[in-house]
Amino acid sequence: MRIALFIYSLRGGGATQRTLTLANGFAERGYAVDLVVIADESAGIALHSGVRVVVLKQGWHHLFEKLNRRINLRGLFTASAIPALMCYLRDECPDVLLSCASHINLVATLARRFSKTNMPLVLRASNYPSGNIRWWPPFEQAIRRLLRWTLGVVYPWADHIIAVSQGVAREVQRLTGLPDDRVTTIYNPVVGPYIARLAAEPVNHAWLADAHVPLILAVGRLTIQKDYPTLIRAFARVRAVRTAHLVILGEGRQRHKLEKLVHELRLDDDVALLGHIDNPFAWMSKAAVLVLSSTWEGLPGVLIEALACGCPVVSTDCPSGPREILEEGAIGPLVPVHDDKALAAAILTLLAAPRDRAKLLRRAEDFRIDAGVDAYLRVLTAQVAARGASPG
Repeated sequence: MRIALFIYSLRGGGATQRTLTLANGFAERGYAVDLVVIADESAGIALHSGVRVVVLKQGWHHLFEKLNRRINLRGLFTASAIPALMCYLRDECPDVLLSCASHINLVATLARRFSKTNMPLVLRASNYPSGNIRWWPPFEQAIRRLLRWTLGVVYPWADHIIAVSQGVAREVQRLTGLPDDRVTTIYNPVVGPYIARLAAEPVNHAWLADAHVPLILAVGRLTIQKDYPTLIRAFARVRAVRTAHLVILGEGRQRHKLEKLVHELRLDDDVALLGHIDNPFAWMSKAAVLVLSSTWEGLPGVLIEALACGCPVVSTDCPSGPREILEEGAIGPLVPVHDDKALAAAILTLLAAPRDRAKLLRRAEDFRIDAGVDAYLRVLTAQVAARGASPG
């Protein structure tokens, strides 16, 4: 069986990392794998020898690629790949197509439908579908109606939906009306031996030299979704009570805004925005607490990764994923979204009384890579079998 995995590029956040994990996991089990990408950013990516990277290139798609390098036209650039993906599906005829992220599912669905090919299509719902709508208050109701119509029309064209959390699954079903047997929840394949190896690596930073001053850590892109302003305000409250440092690992368009807020709150000596770091696990294993301040998620891998490093965690109770990962707050505190006072209180409580490290490590084992890969393969082979082809 040849499995095609469709993703925007091989560099990016959690959805990209899970796609690479799945591709390598499928190949290790003897399946032929095509990683079909829109943007060619595969240099330096570690891939199994059984994984072939296919970059979609066709005609005027090149024009959007050039424009996208100059100005942000990612949406149009993504949509422009539909004809090239159609050609790939017709020419290569993979046994199944897995679209690996919510923001490209529409492209995958339209390409499969217009190509008039017969391979099954499985969509991976990687994020909470309506999470960012309230950031557009003048158009909120119109966007909600458009989202419900788009998902209600397009998602049923797919053969099956894999949701990364129960919360995402419920929201997808609410918006699409799909029955239970068309949607399967599979937690992300995250935890493997590589985490312990990378977590053991040293970190050369002065703030880790003093064990009496706790380091609070956040990891993720500097975007509206991650709501770092609330975290920084919460840290200001923590800093008013005790000495501590805050390190944020990640890069993004909100850097200037966040640096300005740090300066306004007079936290320059205690907050560091260090940009993208190749090995965040080394930081996680040495931090006193990791904080997720997001306004929405799908299944935030950073929480799982921190647990696998034995790092205590605090999270907003955002839709969706944190409540499931942290078992209703039993593994780590959950606080309301945008509530810097509650977030600060939770951080201070955890610093004073950390959760049992062994309990954190045990919970992380529920998100093992091998279990996740096998669960995906069960869905994919079932869809191939339902179409009358051999999944072997």
